[in-house]
This record gives sequence, structure tokens and C-alpha cells, in this order.
Amino acid sequence: MTNFDSIPATARGVIHIDLGKLASNWQSLGRAVLPARCAAVVKANAYGTGVNRAIPALLKTGCQSFFVATIDEAKTARALAPESAIFVLDGLLPGSETALTDINAVPVLSSLAEIEDWSAYARKIGAHLPAAFHVDTGLNRLGMPAEDVRALAGSGTLLEKLNVYLVMSHLASADDSEDAKNASQLAVFDGLLPLLPTVATSIAASDGLMLGKSYHGQLVRPGYALYGGQASPAHAAPVEPVVTVHARVLQVRDVATGQTVGYSATYQANEPRRIATVAAGYADGVPRSASAASGETGGMVAFDGQRAPIVGRVSMDLITVDITDLANADAVTRGSWAELIGPTITLEDAGAAAGTIGYEILTSLSPRFHRIYSGEDTIRQ
Repeated sequence: MTNFDSIPATARGVIHIDLGKLASNWQSLGRAVLPARCAAVVKANAYGTGVNRAIPALLKTGCQSFFVATIDEAKTARALAPESAIFVLDGLLPGSETALTDINAVPVLSSLAEIEDWSAYARKIGAHLPAAFHVDTGLNRLGMPAEDVRALAGSGTLLEKLNVYLVMSHLASADDSEDAKNASQLAVFDGLLPLLPTVATSIAASDGLMLGKSYHGQLVRPGYALYGGQASPAHAAPVEPVVTVHARVLQVRDVATGQTVGYSATYQANEPRRIATVAAGYADGVPRSASAASGETGGMVAFDGQRAPIVGRVSMDLITVDITDLANADAVTRGSWAELIGPTITLEDAGAAAGTIGYEILTSLSPRFHRIYSGEDTIRQ
């Protein structure tokens, strides 16, 4: 529960991040996949929650393996977790060898070219270097296709100087447990594993780990679920929401029949309406696609558990909300707090209303909003 009395008067919005729930989510997911181990994906500033606070909380609860996207993210993670395994999903950028070895990060190598460069650098410096291999099983994004895996297996030298810790892949349709592509990708992955070093395997991220034991391998890599996201409608992850977001009402006005609201006059009142202008816009993570023209539905906010629709265009700093039909409409005044994400408007609700996904909502959390962290004192290993 956010204590609004403690928020600075200058704050136009507030993001409350419960680190205790983040830690307990990791523990719950870890229990669900035993005897597999559970890592944590902390890329994109820990999915918008703040990596400088998220990693220490996860370390406190026992997490020792972290996945990031970029080398710069790996540098930050290494400073926060000096003894942990840090995996870099983007792999080896040309010329980045020294940057990776300086922080003892593990590149997730997705092509023969990357493996050749990393192996050549290992020979150059006379060392064995850590690596993970990414195998493509049908996503056709990053990853070695089957022919490259076979070529690697036939090479007599590429693996000599590499300490391979992990072989991984990524599922394309894990949020749909009925999609046959999940089993197809797992079969491709299992079929290629005998050609690769016998090490830990990983194919499941947040949704994949809910598909069952056969998808767990030795390591799972939850990201979105750690932060309370529920991307799979059929199989809810055993997690609780971590983030709530609120923004202040700046003004309340009455709009007469026929008047328009917002840029391009896309919304026109068909009867007298009461409109609250809220201090959040697309610069704060409210997608412009959440806009609603006349006769359309769009995004929502909530006041005391009651939903109110966004009407008119979402602009950079502001949204306009129709509060006419709220039972407590008179209580919504200048300075009131509108719930953007919370118990009434979930991440999935906000994403669906804007024609996107909760991942995008979460990772777009405003750097302009005041942040409150809580729950650290509840974390137990």
C-alpha cells in the first residue's frame, strides 16, 4: 500500500516497488522448478524497477545467476554482484572481448562467428574463457541453427579454450500452453544437445517454466514473472504484483455536449461529461495507443477501485479521463491520485487496453515519477 502522505509535493507521479515481493516471487518460482535452479533476468533496468535495488534484493534471497542484455548492463550487474554469474544475452559484439573479460561476464554466443572470435581471443591471451551457447530451435531471432551446431560439433579446435557453462534456447509461444510449437522446439533442442558440451541446459523463461518439468532443464530464466507479470492466461505463475503506479490529477473540468477533448479533437462528448486531467503521458509510459476516440475504448485508470476510461489522445505529459460515472466522482479533485497500475488496473489490463503487452508497460515506467521502495526488511533466504 502506497503511503501518499510521504510523497513530495513536487511529485506528479509515484512508482511503488515492493522488493519483498520481488524476492518472494523468485523464491516461489525457484520452488516450482526444483531440482532445477532459478536465475533472474534483470535486463532493461530490472524491467523498469531499478536494477540497483533489484539485484541486492535478489542476492539477499539467494539468487546467484543473472541475465542481462548488454555489456553495459553486465558492468552494472557485476558491480552489484561481484561473485555471481552474469550472462550477456546479446553475446559478443565485434571488438568487445576485453570489455567482457574485464568484468568476467559470460557471453551467450549465438553464431559460429561469435564462437570463432571468442575462441581466437582465448588463444591470444592464453586463457580459458567462459561461454554459453544459444541454439535456435524455431524462433529465428538469435541462436545457432542446426547446421551451425553440427559444424561446431565437427570442429576440432573451437571448444578447446572455452569453458561452456550453459546451452540455452528460447521459446516462441510459451504464453500459449496449447501451441504445438512449444513441444516442437523442445524436441529440436533435445535432438541437438548430444552434439554440444554436456553442461547445464535452459529453454524456459517466465512462461516456459509453467509448461512443466520437461521444459525446466537445469536452469530457468524468469524475467517478467519475477516482477509480478502474468503473460499466460492459462497458467498463472505463483507470483504477486511488485509494482504500483499512480499519477496526480491536475485539473477537473466539465465538458458540455458537443465539445471535444484532446489533440485532433478525436473525442467528442455526446452529453455533459466531467473530465479529470492526469499528470501522465506517453513520456511516462502510458502508450499513445491507449488513446480513445469517440465510440472507441482505450486505456483506463482507477480511483478507489473504480475504473474510469481515458478519452481523447494520450499526449506527452497528460491524459484526460472521464470520471462522470464514478460513484465517487465528486471526491476526485485537483491533487487526487489516479491508479495507472495496481490492484484495479493490472499490467496485463494496461497492455491489452493499449494493444500491447504488460512487458512494454513495465519497461516503460517513467524516470520522471518519484520512486518508493519497500519490503527489504521482509526478505529471507
